[in-house]
Amino acid sequence: MQHPTAEPRATAHNQNASPPSLAHEAWLTLRLSGPLVLAQLAVMAIALIDTVMMGWLGPRELAGGALANNLLFPLYLFGMGVVIAVAPIVAQELGARQYRGVRRTVRQGFWVAILFGVLFSLVLWHGGAILRAFGQEAENTVLAQEYLRWAVWGFTPSLGFVVLRSFLTAHARPRAILVVALTAVGLKALGNYALMFGNFGFPALGLVGAGIMTSVTHTAMFLGLLVFVLRERRFRRYAIAVRFWKADWPRFREILRIGFPIGLAILAESAFFAFASIMMGWISTAALAAHAIAVQCAATAFMVPLGVSQAATVRVGFVAGAGDPVAVGRAGWVAIALGGAATLIPAVLFLAIPRDIVGLFLDLARPENQPVLTLAVVFLGVAALFQLMDGTQVIAAGCLRGLKDTQVPSAIAVFSYWVIGLGSSYLMGFYLGWEGRGVWLGLAVALTVVAVLMILRFHLRDRFVRIGAPRPAEAL
Repeated sequence: MQHPTAEPRATAHNQNASPPSLAHEAWLTLRLSGPLVLAQLAVMAIALIDTVMMGWLGPRELAGGALANNLLFPLYLFGMGVVIAVAPIVAQELGARQYRGVRRTVRQGFWVAILFGVLFSLVLWHGGAILRAFGQEAENTVLAQEYLRWAVWGFTPSLGFVVLRSFLTAHARPRAILVVALTAVGLKALGNYALMFGNFGFPALGLVGAGIMTSVTHTAMFLGLLVFVLRERRFRRYAIAVRFWKADWPRFREILRIGFPIGLAILAESAFFAFASIMMGWISTAALAAHAIAVQCAATAFMVPLGVSQAATVRVGFVAGAGDPVAVGRAGWVAIALGGAATLIPAVLFLAIPRDIVGLFLDLARPENQPVLTLAVVFLGVAALFQLMDGTQVIAAGCLRGLKDTQVPSAIAVFSYWVIGLGSSYLMGFYLGWEGRGVWLGLAVALTVVAVLMILRFHLRDRFVRIGAPRPAEAL
């Protein structure tokens, strides 16, 4: 049976008689990463809608919502990192034409998603108490808890969506992901407008309304992508829902072995940024609100290199599975160059129009918002400085994931963020008395260190990862 990715007009993984040039590799990477970048921006827009509308409710609601998301997002990103191991595993299986392994990987990916979804949902249910233990203001933690108790119901479906997204990305078919994500943005915006502010005849629920729509949106995204995979001719051949209860423990452990370090690396970075929010809470509510705005802007810009990183994982994984070490280097360095160039755009915007950007979140005419505006402009200036490093490190990490090299990169991330970064942030923010500016400079130091070490790891990949000859193909 011909595999779906063997059809020339359906995939970016065509096997040519001669190796692709750098220009052709760049085209393959751009064709795959373009929809992924847009899909990532759409997914981030869902969180951005929450932040903007929370700002419309007021600085107190914005601070409470920021605290909630600073607990929810690290856990989500860790779970996402674990199940995203489906992408490099499937990509290598496709490169080696081992098609039967694909269905097993996807099914066990769902098992892992359910496991972490349930565990982390229990943690989030008690998020208010956790935030109070970190010394946050009681009123802010109450608001955060209101949001989390409703948002938690969409946690497991959101991880299921990542499994399906990884499956489609490995097949170089990201358009369905983009369509689902864009539809979800509209659903989230309309739902928030109705439930947060009492429009269209609904009650005004504030942060509770935002939490409800978070769950509804993520569940709808999962179901939409699942229906596509089950109905699309090229993918229904895998029969991923058949005998769903059948265990494949070696494959389950492989996902955990590769994915757990990925999740830990992502958690190290996201939790570091979240702890920076905790430190901002020690300074003032204005600093916390300004930090929430600047982080949201930096995270939105980060979606571009993150999309390129996902494409790099698939391109590197595919040629690694095919047993081509030269193509591995070509795919990796092209992705790093493309993603690095893309980071220059948000850097220029952060420096050129910071007040206009902050104005998307706050009413600049209100005097009580001026302290937040002043600090947010400063933080965006620092964010502009580390855009290149942030983009480079995530793409280099994506290349290493394509090689299933995740344990050492995870150690690099933990060391860079929680030793170098945290130490620098605390030193400059509190010991030197630079407060919020010092905390953000610490973020820049951490990202620079991790970028340099990830690039070095990929450069020396031949010493750590063996790329052998391709295995015989098998039928689906």
